[in-house]
Amino acid sequence: MAEYRLLTYRDGNKPVAGVLVGDHVYPAAALLRGVGVDASSVKALLGTWTKTHGALAKAAGKVKPANGKPLKRVKLLAPVLYPDGLFCAGANYWDHMEEMARAQGRTVDRSTRPDGPWFFLKTSTHSIIGPDVPAKLPARSRQVDWEAELGVVIGKTVRNLPVEHALSAVAGYTIVNDLSARDLMVRKDRPPVMAYDWIGQKCFDDASPMGPWITPAAFLKNAGNLSIKLWVNGVLKQNSNTNQLIHNIAEQVSWLSEQLTLRPGDVIATGTPAGVGMPRGEFLKKGDIVKIEIEGCGTLVNRMA
Repeated sequence: MAEYRLLTYRDGNKPVAGVLVGDHVYPAAALLRGVGVDASSVKALLGTWTKTHGALAKAAGKVKPANGKPLKRVKLLAPVLYPDGLFCAGANYWDHMEEMARAQGRTVDRSTRPDGPWFFLKTSTHSIIGPDVPAKLPARSRQVDWEAELGVVIGKTVRNLPVEHALSAVAGYTIVNDLSARDLMVRKDRPPVMAYDWIGQKCFDDASPMGPWITPAAFLKNAGNLSIKLWVNGVLKQNSNTNQLIHNIAEQVSWLSEQLTLRPGDVIATGTPAGVGMPRGEFLKKGDIVKIEIEGCGTLVNRMA
């Protein structure tokens, strides 16, 4: 059994499910020949995750670099093309809640935790792009903010999972940048009940850079204690840890599974820590380079276009 990462890469004009072992990429179909699973895409592999993961871990221990491609010569795409659901947790890091409260002259009492997580949806095919792809800033906004987030990738069909069993549904983890158009957040032309525009501020082309790959859950000892960092043009902006999550990963998966059926390939963006631009009046502009690193999950880089 050997460690590997699951990814999608471009072969000509075709997206292909791939496996990263060391610094070489191998077609998943080649490593799974004779196993009897659908290896046509990462999403298909997630549909048979229990069987697929064991077979890939076994195959990863036997690969030869000569049969793969060097990672630096491979064009990576977003790891899942495309999730049926992209669920995003809002206000789910204590340090982020505190920085936003300070900007409004308020304080946060950590002893009073919300009863459950709070989610919004982002579009999938419209918004998701892969690593090293320019992210087009929306023409209607002048205040696009960065948000580094740990993405949870679902690996089985589940409904009504109790918290103590929720992590059994997690295939692995990736990185998500939840780009947010802050100046499109409030609609002053609407009554208060309609004031917050979650489509306008969160759903636009290229709003969810994702990647570079999926780290299987078996290879992350504790997803609740991972370093998470983001740089803009080489300047460190976010520097936190997933131990600042208000509602942990198991709680988020369980809560969502009570609302609807989670399916293989679904992605949960678990919230962003302190260090976003809005409290400081800093926003992204054309040419800015955003780099995110999450411990064990790789590095996601995108230039704003």
